[in-house]
Formats: sequence, structure tokens, C-alpha cells
Amino acid sequence: MDLTVFPCMTAQPSISYVNLIVADDHPIYAAGLRAVLMNAQNRYRFVVGGIARTGLQLMDLLKNSKADVLMTEVFLPDTDGVKLIASVKKNHPQLRVLVVSAQEDPRLVKSAFRHGADGYLLKTATESELISALEDIMEGKTFVGDGIDLADPYRGGSNVGDTASESRFARHHGLTRREIEVMRHIGEALNNKEIAERLYISDQTVSVHRKNIMRKLGVNNTASLIKIAYENNLVG
Repeated sequence: MDLTVFPCMTAQPSISYVNLIVADDHPIYAAGLRAVLMNAQNRYRFVVGGIARTGLQLMDLLKNSKADVLMTEVFLPDTDGVKLIASVKKNHPQLRVLVVSAQEDPRLVKSAFRHGADGYLLKTATESELISALEDIMEGKTFVGDGIDLADPYRGGSNVGDTASESRFARHHGLTRREIEVMRHIGEALNNKEIAERLYISDQTVSVHRKNIMRKLGVNNTASLIKIAYENNLVG
């Protein structure tokens, strides 16, 4: 297993240490982030106690971790990052979660907050903005980074739910109308049971649709499906 773990530092008197875990599938970025945080001089001292590249690695790290903050990309190779946030917060309610992502779609940002994120920051952020984000969430505040507009530009417009646009996407990939409906709900981070309830079909039928969609789109995980759904404005 490709898992990097670093020893946590013991807090000294008058200095507040913050132990972090970074979850990102880009090793150079994660290593650079660790270097920036370790050298930051402010009222907190940040210590990166571990770096995970997948959701499974992250869950393993959290089992024995005393981390204060999780910094995570919203899309990880083996998992739906948004739902991962919900799972992490359920099992580690005191853990602060800061999403650091290149994805700025308002609907995705809102979904991350709905599932328990304490802050959302773009990867184009400056070092000072990163530190401000960490300080805010450590103080119980919600942080929304520069460049993030929570107003949905597609809501009420012609892009989302546009029949012609969806038809072109469906024809290009050979998707049926039902598969498009299932994909919309996958983009909303719903599981098979939740989708089944929305569409009045069985869990097994949803599972079959999901597998067919993955095959037709050439992907092998839910995170990729969600990304494609957002990129093609299938999610309202």
C-alpha cells in the first residue's frame, strides 16, 4: 500500500499545534502542501501527520490518528469524495474538514458543505489564504475561498436539464433516457437505494444501470461519473 505517515509532534506550552492529514492523489502537490504548512509561521503550528492518495488509505490513517484537520480533494481515485466527507464526519465528529480542490462548480461546493465540510478552498489559493482557511475552521467558522461563487449560474438557465444538450450527450455515448436519469442522481451523490426510491425502481435495476453507464463512458468508479455529470451540466 502506498501510504505515507509522519510522526505527530507533541505540543509545547504556549504553542497551539494542529495535526493534519492530507488526502490527494497528486504526490508532488501533497508534498508541496506539507512543506508550506510545516514552514508557516502564525499562531498555529501545523504538522502533517499523514498523506493519503486514496479513500481507503485515508480511512486507514484515520483509524489511529489524532488529527485535528483533514484537507482533502473532492475527487479521489477510489471513492466519492463528497460522501467520504459525510462518512468521516460521522465517525470523527470533532475533525475539521477543509476541501482543497480545482473544482469550483457551485453545486459541488454546496454538496460538500451539505455533507459536512467546514471550508472549501481552490487550489489556486495563495499561502496566506490557506492559512486563513485553517485558522477559521479551527475557530469553528465556515470558510469559502476566493473565486468560489455559491450562486448556481445554471439554475433557471438553459444548460441544466436542457433536452437538446442531454440528447446530444446521450446519443454520443449511447445512453438511454433512463440511464441519463440515473446519472443525474449519481451526480447528486445519491446511492443505489436513494436513486431507486426517486425513480420507483429496484436497487438491483439501478445497479445494472450504473454498471452500463460506467461501461459506456469508459470509467470504473463513481467519482468519475459524478465529475462527468457536472462537466456536462446533467445535475441541477
